[in-house]
Amino acid sequence: MTLTPLLTAGLETALNQILYRDRSLKAARQRLNGKSLAFDLDALSQPLTLIFSENHVDVLGEWSEQADCSVKTRLATLVKLRDKQQLTTLIRSGELEVEGDLQVVQQFSTLFDLAELDPAEYLAPWVGDIVAQGMSQFARRSFRFLRGDMERKQRYAALTLTEEWRVAPCGLELAWFAEEVDAISRAADALSDRLAQLEAK
Repeated sequence: MTLTPLLTAGLETALNQILYRDRSLKAARQRLNGKSLAFDLDALSQPLTLIFSENHVDVLGEWSEQADCSVKTRLATLVKLRDKQQLTTLIRSGELEVEGDLQVVQQFSTLFDLAELDPAEYLAPWVGDIVAQGMSQFARRSFRFLRGDMERKQRYAALTLTEEWRVAPCGLELAWFAEEVDAISRAADALSDRLAQLEAK
């Protein structure tokens, strides 16, 4: 995907709404003031750079200077950054490659983790409080239902597999069966030899 001015502007607006609207996040934002964070994502043809200031974040598709911290990852992994506890695990597993000041991505993860992502809050100015709250609750219920349905299917699949394994013979039973087959084969060979000797007489 190519980074267009429309895409970067949309992302910038969304990030400013999420990260700079809540006054309680001021202390967390201060740590990022003056810092730059570049994301090299597999879905984008060029890096995306976030430049933090006291009152807002700028999102740039082209930036000639070296960012304080550069992160290379997949788009799907980026969502996991919201959980700051997973950051070290993601780096160790290789899902996240970090160059430069590690503290910048840690502080961004902390800020993102602290930000409340309540869809109703962002929908309210356009559709009104009541409709926004209703839509938000419906989305949450739908998500819970889908997640529950997936968990049920996973449990069913796991149960089916374990039942299949119970039906299948264990290692000792297979070894016993193989020995019995060998014994019958040896007995058949011995009988064949005896018959051949009797015919020779």
